[in-house]
Amino acid sequence: MSTQRRIEELLREYAPQVLGVLVRRHGQFDACEDAVQESLVAAARQWPTEGIPDNPRSWLLTVAGRSLVDAWRSESARRRREEAVAALEPAVDPEDLGQWVADQDDTLVLLFLCCHPALSASSQLALTLRAVGGLTTSEIAAAFLVPEDTMVRRISRAKQQIKNAGASFELPPPPERAERLDVVLQVLYLIFNEGYTTSSGPTLRRADLTAEAIRLAYLLHRLVPDESEVSGLLALLLLTDARRTARTDADGSIVPLAEQRRELWDTAVIAEGLALVARTLGSGPVGPYQLQAAIAALHDEAPTAEETDWPQILALYEVLTQVAPGPVVTLSRAVAEAMVHGPKAGLAVLGTLDQDERMAHTHRLEAVRAHLLERAGETAAARESYLWAAKMTASVPEQRYLALRAARLLHLEPATDPAD
Repeated sequence: MSTQRRIEELLREYAPQVLGVLVRRHGQFDACEDAVQESLVAAARQWPTEGIPDNPRSWLLTVAGRSLVDAWRSESARRRREEAVAALEPAVDPEDLGQWVADQDDTLVLLFLCCHPALSASSQLALTLRAVGGLTTSEIAAAFLVPEDTMVRRISRAKQQIKNAGASFELPPPPERAERLDVVLQVLYLIFNEGYTTSSGPTLRRADLTAEAIRLAYLLHRLVPDESEVSGLLALLLLTDARRTARTDADGSIVPLAEQRRELWDTAVIAEGLALVARTLGSGPVGPYQLQAAIAALHDEAPTAEETDWPQILALYEVLTQVAPGPVVTLSRAVAEAMVHGPKAGLAVLGTLDQDERMAHTHRLEAVRAHLLERAGETAAARESYLWAAKMTASVPEQRYLALRAARLLHLEPATDPAD
């Protein structure tokens, strides 16, 4: 692993932990978040030339603390504030404090803080992805399907609203915790998705993000073990992540699900996910994460791609469309429709998304359209959609995959009518 890559992973791992420590001490989320960002910038500049410190977390905590003091300093109160902050410095190395238990984990507390009811749902998601997930503003904008400058303003407003609300750094009481749970689940889902298929960059996935989303899902499951949707989300993440080693070949090229070597899937993780699904379904109201976990389970249980139970998957997507309608669900349902009733049926479902503005910032619609057009024998139209999708994505592996699909179609003879 390159030094730069190692630095990026360390900064992403420790940023939410350092922010949690500062907010727990000082209770000023906006100022603390700014201080942590200053420490990350300093680390990104110094560590490549000076080397990674022996204790990266303590280094970041020290620099962020100093930045916080500088921000508060004034001539009239300089000495009093510096002495107060110095008194709060840890007496022991943070690495000696041991593993936090689930209900005391600073990152989990930070997760609920960012989902404060004073914020709109979209602001809760954006702020948590920034503070807890460690995503950049551009990555968050891609996850929300909005322009980056829109996301910058949204995050700034959210930080100010947290400050104005006077939120304390502690887990909310059970009734309020339940109200915030839906947003917390959606945040973890988005963090995992950005890690599983990155929106930009040279690699298909980011193991640090998927691992952090799964870790937080485990913590949340321990905190509220009887919440069926929490169990459903954890099952979904496990069943999806179990396929990760088969998603690319030796040179990093994407391998579609139907072509993956299933012996590379993690059977132990699949078994854990399947057990969660079995315990969860029917134990309470059926929600979107349980339904998606059930769909993932059907994929993972199939010995071969040909043996996948597509009729059952389509039936689950039809229920999911009623429970949690949205363009991404429609996109997936179109694929299932095509597998059961043919590509023309899938293309008809896709057509309902053509005027949906939320799809204007993602390549997914054109990528799926290209796949279904190819299956329908419409080679020229499929190639055009593949090339258009390749231009729309900032992910290098996806660009390469889509461009290669288009190039392969260029060398095919004109397709005949499938009905002939």
